[in-house]
Amino acid sequence: MDGTRGIWTCTTDLDLLRRLARGEFDWLVVDAQHGPVGRGDLYAVGRALDGAPAPFLVRLPAVDAAWAGAALDAGAAGVIVPSVTGAADAERAALAARYPPLGERSWGPFPPLWGGEAPTPEAANDTVRCWVMVETPGALDEVDAIAATPGVDGLFVGPFDLALSLGTTPDALLDDDSPDGPLARVVAAARRQGLLAGGFAGTPDRARRMRAHGLDHLAVTNDAEVVDAGLRSLLTDSED
Repeated sequence: MDGTRGIWTCTTDLDLLRRLARGEFDWLVVDAQHGPVGRGDLYAVGRALDGAPAPFLVRLPAVDAAWAGAALDAGAAGVIVPSVTGAADAERAALAARYPPLGERSWGPFPPLWGGEAPTPEAANDTVRCWVMVETPGALDEVDAIAATPGVDGLFVGPFDLALSLGTTPDALLDDDSPDGPLARVVAAARRQGLLAGGFAGTPDRARRMRAHGLDHLAVTNDAEVVDAGLRSLLTDSED
């Protein structure tokens, strides 16, 4: 996935999710940490997005094996794991994302329940993506060990929490282009291990700034902003 663009969502509105998944984004994230998505919603979300053009990922509430399994059982193409404090958390996340012998995920996919098909364990292990968020001082300190953890497929920067935890601002974090700056350290660790490097941007401008650091897989906007932008555009067009 070179230079991909995703959309971040915090909604359980299935019609809106289906529309956004057809919106030519490369992927869609369902946020179960800072959105109203509960584990009980995953079945409906997975069924609604089954076969959608854009694969969906789930940002988990925490490093939680049960949540990771439920998200993947629902058909998510991968998980984005927050609140990682070091390599031990990254290992827990990676093991939860894959079936044995590569991990500890339990078998129980949802698609057969609605008449769909589930991949074999081997195919699921090959295609799943486990993104570990780097947004804490501990994760930044152990970023090389995290990147070297078997089963971790990508490092995902949460610039707001990372800036907050480092006592700075998102703008200052993005302005730091020093070779040993936080973002440079994350990208370098990912490249040394051949991992994906991405993050949450939220706006096209912030996406451009993050991409300049080498973060290539970015959530460039969110569902609320898309709705707001559409309303503004329609109202402006109606005045012409």
